[in-house]
Amino acid sequence: MALSMTSIYEMECREQPRCLAALFGAYQADPDIEAQLGNLQRKSFSAAPILLIGMGASYCSCVAGASWLQSGARSAFAVDAGEWLHYSSTKNQAALSLIVTTSGESAELVELCRNPAIGSVALLCNNSKSTCWSLVKDKLPILAGPEYGNATKTYTNATAACIILADQILGRAWSDDASRLLHSYSTTLDRVFAQRNEMEDFCRGAANIEIIGRGPAYGSAIMGALCIREMTGQRAAPHSGGGFRHGPILDVDQSHVAIIFALGRTAALGVSLAHDCVARGGRVILVEADERKPSERLLPIHLDPVPEPWESLTSILVPQALTLAIAERHGARLSPRFQYGEMKE
Repeated sequence: MALSMTSIYEMECREQPRCLAALFGAYQADPDIEAQLGNLQRKSFSAAPILLIGMGASYCSCVAGASWLQSGARSAFAVDAGEWLHYSSTKNQAALSLIVTTSGESAELVELCRNPAIGSVALLCNNSKSTCWSLVKDKLPILAGPEYGNATKTYTNATAACIILADQILGRAWSDDASRLLHSYSTTLDRVFAQRNEMEDFCRGAANIEIIGRGPAYGSAIMGALCIREMTGQRAAPHSGGGFRHGPILDVDQSHVAIIFALGRTAALGVSLAHDCVARGGRVILVEADERKPSERLLPIHLDPVPEPWESLTSILVPQALTLAIAERHGARLSPRFQYGEMKE
């Protein structure tokens, strides 16, 4: 209660490895969670698409799960809950609709949980006392504990749970890849956060910051921009790699900074985009698994390689660290969230 918002934010960022390890342990050993995963796998046997539905940070977690399912030849989509609530007349046509919510109290998600038109529905939630939790029979926990800043450990754990469920549906083992991620996750976090002031110096004076990713890292790009804007008020916007190519790249100049996630199977495309931004006079923080020397307008950030799609968890550390540096320099603009209030549409 006595901590500043900046201190709370850093504390919760650094809690991510511990919370992630706890989630992996529970999803491997808890018989109730194991039974629920098997139940949801059976419910998804239909050829109809799987939907992962969320808002804000929870929507960002959905992106990695949907991307991983599609990579496994399973039709799946990440859906914005507000758009789905008001504009879809096909709510009962999915094999499985997974509603993802940290609080379990967001108005749109509560309404979807109450909607009898949705067929097979499940919940991924961090709040077992929430309205959503009480409304849905099939549910999985996020297990991130209380969170008082913006979404950090809840994004990480919810994304991991979406990936685990995707692997379960695809009939894939996930524990070995998760162990490889966890082996280097704390070290990667410490190294990236140690570079935060260098990143803040590099970005200083930018008119806005654009974060660009593909596949599982596209969710991290959306979450990273949300993190920067919520915590600091600095203008930030997310893009897919292809989407940035088709238009936004045309206004890249000296006032422009891009954080580009050059990771996974499309890493080469990210590197190519970085070179093109620099050629136009822009500055780029290039996030990749390779080692690279910095230059005046290119700041490389090295991440230890992890199995696909777990780059969705390591890539977010870069905008999180930058957010902390901006908040340390200028102050955080978000007030501590010591309890969930009414979440209106």
